[in-house]
Amino acid sequence: MLASSACTKDKVPMTDSQGKDVQITTPFVSLTGHLRIPENSAGVVLFAHGSGSSRHSPRNQYVARTLAEGGLATLLMDLLTPDEELADRDTGHLRFDLDLLANRIIAATDWLTTQPETRHLRLGYFGASTGAGAALVAAAARPEQVGAVVSRGGRPDLAADALARVEAPTLLIVGGADVPVIRMNQEALALLRCKKQLEIIPGASHLFEEPGALEAVANLALKWFRKYLTG
Repeated sequence: MLASSACTKDKVPMTDSQGKDVQITTPFVSLTGHLRIPENSAGVVLFAHGSGSSRHSPRNQYVARTLAEGGLATLLMDLLTPDEELADRDTGHLRFDLDLLANRIIAATDWLTTQPETRHLRLGYFGASTGAGAALVAAAARPEQVGAVVSRGGRPDLAADALARVEAPTLLIVGGADVPVIRMNQEALALLRCKKQLEIIPGASHLFEEPGALEAVANLALKWFRKYLTG
């Protein structure tokens, strides 16, 4: 298990002034993403969240900045359209529609593999909440394209039968105070047959708001992606 690093409370940026907004067209909708490609990038990481807030999520932006500083490109994207996100606030049904979310992650994966700026880069997924389960479903469907997966406080257990088909090395990160999610991640870990690891950050809650907790997540993710996307 990883000990939480001693540092001041994370300064999480609310906006990302670097990179560019992109449109990813799927068979039914067009999704918005933010693509950032540092010079000499060693890989590209697609961020998947269980709601449409991923592109604006300060936590994901913090992790994305850490990855960029470590030489990795990032694609922060909304898995739901603005109208879908609005409807989902009342029902929550779309954020648990793993097939819908996974198909959109796959569409973004295919988009990245056709873009001149990213098609030569190895691809990883960073998933949070139900987006982590959807990312694992997508990884099982695209084993040749996905080189690594990291889950932050995610629900990998929702990937169910797809877990046994995941080939990409997978890191599951959970807060030590997030007891129900620890159990769900342990169940998922047992079903994964790929290279795998579970890291529990002591004292961290589901949102990793404690001092040093999000920094620990970002550093673990960077280390994992650099190991398996650039090795």
